[in-house]
Amino acid sequence: MKRALGKYSFIVVLILTVFAAADGPGYHVTNTFKLGGEGGWDYLTLDSASRLLYISRGTHVIVLNVDSGTVDGDIPDTPGVHGIALAPELARGFVSNGREGTVTIFDLKSLKLISKVKVGENPDAILYDPFTKRVFTFNGRSHDSSAIDATNGTVLATIKLDGKPEFAVSDGNGKIFDNLEDKSEITEIDAKTLQVKATWPLAPCEGPSGLAIDRKNHRLFSGCGNEMMAVVDADNGKVITTLPIGKGVDATTFDPETGFAFASCGDGHLTVIKEDSKDKFRVAENVSTQEGARTLALDAKTHNVYLVTAKFGPPPAPTPQQPHPWHSIVPDTFTVLVVGK
Repeated sequence: MKRALGKYSFIVVLILTVFAAADGPGYHVTNTFKLGGEGGWDYLTLDSASRLLYISRGTHVIVLNVDSGTVDGDIPDTPGVHGIALAPELARGFVSNGREGTVTIFDLKSLKLISKVKVGENPDAILYDPFTKRVFTFNGRSHDSSAIDATNGTVLATIKLDGKPEFAVSDGNGKIFDNLEDKSEITEIDAKTLQVKATWPLAPCEGPSGLAIDRKNHRLFSGCGNEMMAVVDADNGKVITTLPIGKGVDATTFDPETGFAFASCGDGHLTVIKEDSKDKFRVAENVSTQEGARTLALDAKTHNVYLVTAKFGPPPAPTPQQPHPWHSIVPDTFTVLVVGK
């Protein structure tokens, strides 16, 4: 996942408004939690049962109680943290540490370190597959996936991929799907044999990042950098349709109870897409959030969507190493946004 450090010009996406239904579901920002602190952020993971939101924060993971808005804990020493995966039945959590090339395994109750496991280069997305009780990291720099036995922390295999991996999802029955950002493809991995089974083009989608799944109808929702969401048949890789979304998307999610898919976009919009049937989709509305709010997590209990962002200042002076530097983050402005009805 791309780190949320960039500044995006706030625009009103007229085409989205045209496509959105006038009688939209009525999502809006209902609450905010100001957490402050310094540094960037990346993936969010929400455990609806425990009411805890795990927030990657540069070198550590913040654990926020979403009911009270208070910080219940912190997981330190996660350098370059990207994502968090949870295995409640094993009472374990897993954190991908991008700069270190490791996965932190921690106890879900105490948040204490159990062990660290060496994986590929720059582990980014991470997920737990309950069907196989395996954890998969998707390593951006080495273009591969590390499969870990979640019960004992043993690395089982390294799966070579065709390009740079981004978000990944499990169908719950032994299939793992992952976006390949630089190739504009989705790849399918057999979670049991640890082999790539298929790779499918996503055209006209370009630069896919966020990925979500409707397990019942076998549909994948891929958020693409060219301002569209591709809806894909998870059985054969066919692109069923594309829909307009905002600029700077990073994350997507799907709510199986409501039939809404969400795309969080850095231009300050949350695009809400309605699945009317397994082959019919429409933009329901575009919710104004805040510039930079491009990562999200869904609360399956309340159906709220959580996003994070901050205020941005001017970029530092360019250097040969970084000719186009990101805009700076204003200290102590890091905020959690709650979007609901």
